[in-house]
Amino acid sequence: MALSSEGRVGSKGELFPPKQIRERAGLTPSKKILFRIEEHKLIVELIRSLEELMDETPNVEISMTEFKADRRELSKKAES
Repeated sequence: MALSSEGRVGSKGELFPPKQIRERAGLTPSKKILFRIEEHKLIVELIRSLEELMDETPNVEISMTEFKADRRELSKKAES
């Protein structure tokens, strides 16, 4: 579900999103974020830590045998 709300820009260019936006995005003090522009829109993304990523359930499961076979195939392609 999309959430919109007005914020403001401070006198030194600081961005001040409203509390509900910060909470919904998981933005807490000292978190790193990525800014980018897409089609004249400012996109702000949370940069998750390695620990946070490791705690997630993987989207794809692959066996070690499949992994090794894929690596061999990629190595062959890289040598060509």
